[in-house]
Amino acid sequence: MARDYYDVLGIQRNASKDDIKKAFRKLARQYHPDVSQEANAEEKFKEINEAYEVLSDDQKRQRYDRFGHAGVQGNAGGYGAAGASGFEDIFEDFFSSFVGRQNGRRRGPRPGGDIRVDVTIAFEEAAFGVDKEIEYFRLEICEVCDGSGAREGSSATTCPECNGSGEVRQVRQTFVGSVVRVTTCPRCGGKGTVVDDPCTNCDGSGRKRKQAKVSVPIPGGVSDGLRMKIPNEGDVGENGAPTGDLYVVIHVSEHEYFKRRESDIILDLPINVAQAALGDKIMVPTLEGDVEMTIPAGTQTGKVFRLRGKGVPRLRSDGSSNARGDQLVYITVEVPTKLTDEQRELFEQLASTMDSGITPQANGRGFFDRVMNFFGE
Repeated sequence: MARDYYDVLGIQRNASKDDIKKAFRKLARQYHPDVSQEANAEEKFKEINEAYEVLSDDQKRQRYDRFGHAGVQGNAGGYGAAGASGFEDIFEDFFSSFVGRQNGRRRGPRPGGDIRVDVTIAFEEAAFGVDKEIEYFRLEICEVCDGSGAREGSSATTCPECNGSGEVRQVRQTFVGSVVRVTTCPRCGGKGTVVDDPCTNCDGSGRKRKQAKVSVPIPGGVSDGLRMKIPNEGDVGENGAPTGDLYVVIHVSEHEYFKRRESDIILDLPINVAQAALGDKIMVPTLEGDVEMTIPAGTQTGKVFRLRGKGVPRLRSDGSSNARGDQLVYITVEVPTKLTDEQRELFEQLASTMDSGITPQANGRGFFDRVMNFFGE
């Protein structure tokens, strides 16, 4: 007659799932056939595994508690059958560092690393584009040993630790048996060869850090923080492995007058009260020089004038430039804070001719509404 499963694991009937797991761990270590010296270890382990499979499953445990072994007949397959899934689950942490982490593949030569270079350009250069010559350091093939890493007159030899395979195998005995772990050879780094007489110019690495110069065409319309990829201009790879890439990160200096919003240029332009009231023709700075702009009589603070085509080129996804944006001129009417005696007298004369009553602005006609209408809100 089969033994009571709780007795097999040595636990109480009200044991928690953690208690069941701990009991199984302890007994499995003791009776696993690959590590146990007891004559009946295999039978014991099958019994332990069968008990764990039932009691660790809430539904099976409930049927067992109610009907005994009859309630779980056909479910407990024992060691090597359905119980194997419970066994693998409980010992997953022991296998994680050995099984599945190493695939036994030879690593081979490492590709070259990528390099990042930060470049600061002027506001105008970001708008219209510029060619920048960038200087940086990168690993290049050693000109003395031509990348072999060996001193002139010598050559690399087969690695004695891995016999040229580039990998080593370590066998470890655990309570679940022998586990083989395959790792990259620490002697040759996966190359399969070693250099006994290294090149003095590159210390046997086959690569030498040198200064490089690359001309980078920066298209018009780039924005601050843009990262450009220049293929195959990074570190050279080992033994013919691919070369890394160069990444150029663009930083745009601030302008004295202009700000940028996507492809549009923003300019805040102050005018005096006389220009606002009477109108004027003024010279407005743009990225291409001053242009004449007409200020209509009665212009108010917050008025926006659009100079079409005076903005920044729109940058396409392929890196080329498209049609330009606009320049938006925001008007601010400046009220003088200090007046000469003559100016004060003139303003007093003007004030005497004007209505001094103040009436709140009707809805939909104020400055706030004009700003919201301009932005489409």
